[in-house]
Amino acid sequence: MKPGRAAGAPIPLKSTRLLDQVRERIRYLHYSLSTESTYVHWVKFFVRWHGRSGSMRHPREMGAREVEAFLTMLAVDRKVSASTHNQALSAILFLYREVLAVKLPWLDDIGRPQQKRRIPSVLTVNEVAGLLAQMQGETALLARLLYGTGMRLMEGLRLRVKNVDFERHVIIVREAKGGKDRVVMLPRSIAPQLRQQMYSARALWEADRQAQHCGVETPHALEAKYPQIGSTWGWFWLFPSPTFSTDPRSGVVRRHHLFEERLQRAIKKAVPLAGIVKPVSVHTLRHSFATHLLQAGTDIRTVQELLGHSDVSTTMIYTHVLKVAAGGTASPLDALLSVSA
Repeated sequence: MKPGRAAGAPIPLKSTRLLDQVRERIRYLHYSLSTESTYVHWVKFFVRWHGRSGSMRHPREMGAREVEAFLTMLAVDRKVSASTHNQALSAILFLYREVLAVKLPWLDDIGRPQQKRRIPSVLTVNEVAGLLAQMQGETALLARLLYGTGMRLMEGLRLRVKNVDFERHVIIVREAKGGKDRVVMLPRSIAPQLRQQMYSARALWEADRQAQHCGVETPHALEAKYPQIGSTWGWFWLFPSPTFSTDPRSGVVRRHHLFEERLQRAIKKAVPLAGIVKPVSVHTLRHSFATHLLQAGTDIRTVQELLGHSDVSTTMIYTHVLKVAAGGTASPLDALLSVSA
């Protein structure tokens, strides 16, 4: 068994600038690009806020008092939500623990604000049908896929051609939230559309090969081990972007998957057209998927596995949604009126 890094031992980093060190450590731990952007933002904000008087200090020179003052400012002055507060705290803890290798008791004593557990907004079956009827093209197919499988937005966008098994009618979701893989159903009703989407993706893949463009991004160090793997058909995106973009980490110009805001904008546009007054986001499709499965009698453990929840208690929130959907307990007012009638 290899010995681990001792608490407080320096972490070998090539970068000398603080923010570059944060990026380097995040990439070493294979965190997502969105997490990298978020953590860098909060670390920069933390340092600059304490240097607003003109005397910039390195985080090594600061401690519990400075961290708590920053978090208090966010909560009291900026009135950020509990989730944003926790996000900022996570970034600062990452800085001290993973980048600066500072192991101090006060890091464990800083409390996190409790997030209120709210019942998610869920559409009825008719509302989902109305919403999907107002959408067209690639975004309509993607919305149907997310509702039909319960996948998160980025899970759907990051699907590779090799992840779709038409013969067994399953989709393999690789490296989902928490780095876990899982298997979801492939809705038979959209299988022909998915095949057509694959043909369209194949045309882009072949055009990229003819033009000798760089292959698509592959996870971790796979490209270093197999240099041509990003150019193979199996690794191509199921929902490729129609344009090229620059990889913010490597600087390589390549074809990315469809931009996430495409679906978000399409749903925002379709909601009023469908006459829906509830708050609706892309994630509402996932909430609706889970609720409608439970309404149909699907076992909650099965729903838990399909959603990729680590704990069934997370899935249990949809049982509360079911009570709302079913009208809950009969009101005593109804019994009173029926007697008087």
